Amino acid sequence: MLGLLTAIGPFAIDMYLPALPAIARSLGAAPNAVQASLMVFFLALGVGQLVAGPLSDMLGRRRPMLVGLALFIAASIGCALARDVQTLIALRFVQGLGACACMVTPRAIVRDLYTGPDAARLMSLGLTVYSVSPIVAPLVGSVVADAAGWRSVFGVIALLAMAGMATVVWLLPETRPASARLQSSFRSAMAGYGVLLRDRQFLVIACMASLALSSFFVYVANSSFVMSAHFGVSPRTYALLFALNAVSLVAVSQTNGRLVARFGLPRLLRLAVGVQVTAMVALLALTLAGVDRLDVLVGLLLVGYGCNGVIVPATFVLAMEGHPALAGTASALIGTFNFAGGALMVALVAPFADGTPLPMVAGIAVCAVAVFGLSRRAPNP
Repeated sequence: MLGLLTAIGPFAIDMYLPALPAIARSLGAAPNAVQASLMVFFLALGVGQLVAGPLSDMLGRRRPMLVGLALFIAASIGCALARDVQTLIALRFVQGLGACACMVTPRAIVRDLYTGPDAARLMSLGLTVYSVSPIVAPLVGSVVADAAGWRSVFGVIALLAMAGMATVVWLLPETRPASARLQSSFRSAMAGYGVLLRDRQFLVIACMASLALSSFFVYVANSSFVMSAHFGVSPRTYALLFALNAVSLVAVSQTNGRLVARFGLPRLLRLAVGVQVTAMVALLALTLAGVDRLDVLVGLLLVGYGCNGVIVPATFVLAMEGHPALAGTASALIGTFNFAGGALMVALVAPFADGTPLPMVAGIAVCAVAVFGLSRRAPNP
């Protein structure tokens, strides 16, 4: 259930990816302008979590999600009615603000209930459900867009958010005790952010999580144009290729609980980071050498992004482990790092995007190398 709620925001990203070229044509916008609608969504998800996290500590886990879902539904309907790219960009920012509560709160709920290997197992299970989004959403989006146009995609997203709201109302229990809520306030949240920002271990591991996800956000922002303009694949084929990365991530995350129990979280994280940087740097080297093959691109990304099935839940658990009283605040700060970092990386790669794989692959490799470098400096990993 938590994985499905967390997936609502990513569904709003992944479902409209195959339609990005069609949106650009329909609104008479340049590809960079349409990519901005993706970038501001990342930014809103990141910034909004700084408020949503403390609110979930102060008001409980359920109420912020209900308010956020209502805002998300209204913005989704607005996106479906947008007549120019500027309106679409503005509404996508509002949509991201609405989605942020469903990103930060489920992680805090896990920390309310579990620690250590049990938390890693539940994080991995949630990540598995969450990973349904990049498997299913692009396929659904391509079918819906082909059948009824790109605007209908946002209508389907609004319906999914309505289902999420019903789930929160009828099925989700409150896991934040009233006594704990009385001890939380915005002043304590700001103090909590200060504590976290002074914690070197938290910062290093949170930055590792951010950069690991940022590499995927670079792929999300650029891959539809690279696949359609450079390799000439159809929107349906692109959706299938995009889904392979999530299949790889799910396959790895399914074994995460057993691997953690056998090797320990820090050792397993180091191994996954090493495999990922090897795959991504090899891809960059081959691209620079003139190897321009779709199967090579897809295969090495499959290996690299599969490692996120270990890296993402492991970094979340390790970063939050030392701050049980600040679970919502810590989850919010990690989420801010993730999506603000993703927006920054997308913005840095965008000026170099020319429809070829090289700018995208270079951005992905830079993120992987940075994660590897941080893993050597992290006190725990």
